[in-house]
Amino acid sequence: MSTVSASHTMTPIYWMALGTFAIGTEGFMIAPLLPSLAGDLTVSVAAAGQLVTVFALTYAVSSPILTALTGNLNRRRLLVLSMISFALANIVAFAAKDYWALMTARVLLAVAAGLYVPNANALAGALVGPERRGAALAIVSGGTTVAVALGVPLGAIIGEKFGWRAMFAGVGVLALIATLGLLAGLARDVGSHLPAVGLRERLGVIRRPGVAGTLFVTTLWATGAYTVYTYIASFLYATAGIEGSYLSAVLFVWGLSAAAGIFVGGTLTDKHGPQPVILLGLLFLALAFASLSVSATLLSKAVAIGPALVAIVVWGLSAWAFFPAQQTRLIGIAGIKVAPVVLSLNASFMFLGFSLGAALGSVTLTYAAPSALGWVGSLCVLASLLLSIRTMRTTAAMSEPVLQQ
Repeated sequence: MSTVSASHTMTPIYWMALGTFAIGTEGFMIAPLLPSLAGDLTVSVAAAGQLVTVFALTYAVSSPILTALTGNLNRRRLLVLSMISFALANIVAFAAKDYWALMTARVLLAVAAGLYVPNANALAGALVGPERRGAALAIVSGGTTVAVALGVPLGAIIGEKFGWRAMFAGVGVLALIATLGLLAGLARDVGSHLPAVGLRERLGVIRRPGVAGTLFVTTLWATGAYTVYTYIASFLYATAGIEGSYLSAVLFVWGLSAAAGIFVGGTLTDKHGPQPVILLGLLFLALAFASLSVSATLLSKAVAIGPALVAIVVWGLSAWAFFPAQQTRLIGIAGIKVAPVVLSLNASFMFLGFSLGAALGSVTLTYAAPSALGWVGSLCVLASLLLSIRTMRTTAAMSEPVLQQ
């Protein structure tokens, strides 16, 4: 493949990545502005957090089902329609008059996102040859990484200056631009012969030895992370008095740490294998969350700022170093042939954990102080660590007879 044709082939993949960037920004951006959103809608912060729960739960449940049901549809049309729907749902969110209207918009956003992301990944892998497939998938997935690193803090800054509605308007514009790019960059018959994987085949992958337990490791990790992240604005204010533009700056540091964590996690996984990266990532994440609660309990807000910033950096690095290692481990357990299926399932189990974490954080705020969020998140991550150790031992024991033959 020539340089020109390779560049031309990768162009639509960048447009698909803009779509995942818009989705990732929308999915993560709402948490830092929950206090102001709650005040505007006259609900509690805990109730506002259910907007995160509903989005994540809807994504987790709808994505595998809708992806299976629409497997025989034209991929270009499917991506365009899902991105248009995502843009329109952002307009609904922007114009929402009350809490329940915004809740409805979040459901619509999750359905559109859950349909777009797995299909974009599948099409990206089919558009290029095997020698460029990894790069294509990395670009599409990188849209979410960039959203974590840049979209979230920028969204927080925009929301702080212009209100939470401006965030939805901005993401809606991004989604419309991505739609135009997909229309211009994707041929009408692109991906028409892409094989579809039905729901039965997806469930069959879960039944493979070690897969279900490893997927629940992802769920527990995500539960712990979102118990804290969903209410990060309330948590950091209670811990270190961080709010307003300072919160945006902290989120920017967290986002850069997360992006670095993905890179470091992938590099260390290639060098040492996924298991040590997973175990160390979960251990340091649990310690980071616990240290935030310790700082809130033992230190004044002024003194706690330093330890809180250190914990934020460790949180970003360890949480997202875990992610590529976990994906690699799942592919190793399930097999390369069903890699797209098991990674799609991993995303669903992750969003299930996000929804559980947001709900658990809401319960914690209802019955305890915000500073308790770190303890709850740490316990969830420790449970993930223990389950990971158990599944690693189980899969190792199962492979021993094979190695001895």
